[in-house]
Amino acid sequence: MAPQPHTVRWGIMATGWIAEMFVKDLLTNPAARHVQDVAHKLVAVASSTSKDSAASFLTKVKAPEGVTTYGSYAELVADPDVDIVYVATPHSHHFQNTMLALEAGKNVLCEKAFTVTAAQAKKLVETARSKKLFLMEAVWTRYFPLAYCTIASPNKKKEAPKTVAAINKYATGADEMTNIILQFPKHKSMGIAMTCLRIPTDTDGHNSSGPAIKIQGPLGEIQVMGPAFKPLQYRVIKKDSAGKVEIVDCPIPQDRERDWGHGMFWEADECARCLRDGKKESSTLPWEESIVIMEIMEEALKQGGVDYPELITTDVYDAKSPLNTGKR
Repeated sequence: MAPQPHTVRWGIMATGWIAEMFVKDLLTNPAARHVQDVAHKLVAVASSTSKDSAASFLTKVKAPEGVTTYGSYAELVADPDVDIVYVATPHSHHFQNTMLALEAGKNVLCEKAFTVTAAQAKKLVETARSKKLFLMEAVWTRYFPLAYCTIASPNKKKEAPKTVAAINKYATGADEMTNIILQFPKHKSMGIAMTCLRIPTDTDGHNSSGPAIKIQGPLGEIQVMGPAFKPLQYRVIKKDSAGKVEIVDCPIPQDRERDWGHGMFWEADECARCLRDGKKESSTLPWEESIVIMEIMEEALKQGGVDYPELITTDVYDAKSPLNTGKR
């Protein structure tokens, strides 16, 4: 008889679009993506406003019977049936919301961006370490099969780069277009990242804009096709290949009618395996790397002149913060 999969019981904090996409993937049969060793169970959902909002969310995602609904985040993290909390609130709330869960003794998968500042990220890691809890930033593309095929060894220590950035802002002060140059002195390499809210990666769904990501080196390049947040194919072009292109498709199992298959189930599987094996951080996205990412983002915002209010930049935890209670 085959061993039973390790089943993890999830609590969902917030009921917005990203939570909807995550839960739809969470509720799919793992066998659809050829996974047999872990499984997932949705046990609770919380809205910061009302139980009715949480109940409406369950209807929208076609959740099974028996899922508990809460009208506050504090009630969710106090639920003894919840093994891990998925924090799906805006990133402005992540520090306070994740601390709320950690202080309650809950493991956490926190949506990206991890926090607003590097100091907040460090505080979350310190808390998770001291309480011996699992904590991971939900960079879901890191767990795509495509990423496993193209990234370097996940156990390799990452180098913190020097950062140069420029930002164009809306009249509101929000960042609308950002360009970042990253220099890695130790490895004598550089990277360029560009993002803009007004320019699509792909205008017609057929990669007409070209690759979303290029990884270039002396022997050739790897081109990642499709939107960067949901890549489905990569191409390898070697310097001595006389123009020959190796194309590798990495499809995501999906069902358009039921609207699942967003690629978010793989990060959930990683969480389940880490909890099963007693790991407190993922070797594919360790705490140290999430902190470095936040240091880069914070420096880019600083150079671009983007300022946030103290309510969301403080690294002082407050269980009664309006970011935790929903009150204003």
